[in-house]
Amino acid sequence: MNFGSKTFKPRAPDKGSFPLDHFGECKAFKETFMKCLRDNNFDNSKCRLQSKSYLECRMDHQLMAKEPMEKLGFKDMVDAPSSQTNQDCKP
Repeated sequence: MNFGSKTFKPRAPDKGSFPLDHFGECKAFKETFMKCLRDNNFDNSKCRLQSKSYLECRMDHQLMAKEPMEKLGFKDMVDAPSSQTNQDCKP
């Protein structure tokens, strides 16, 4: 008798696990990011642009789920929508 047994249903983690880049589609971005880290004593705050580019490459090649860059910590680096001015519409 096994009244207390529960069935285990495995599921992938929400974040922290993603497919490997077997075809090297984002290898150049990764190498640029890693070089930046080495050059800056592994201070990742100095390599945010390279990190953003690498993550964008991974999303573009379906190597990770698409996420808004704001949600990944790059809110300050996302292009703000350009405000339209009326310079061309002078009366």
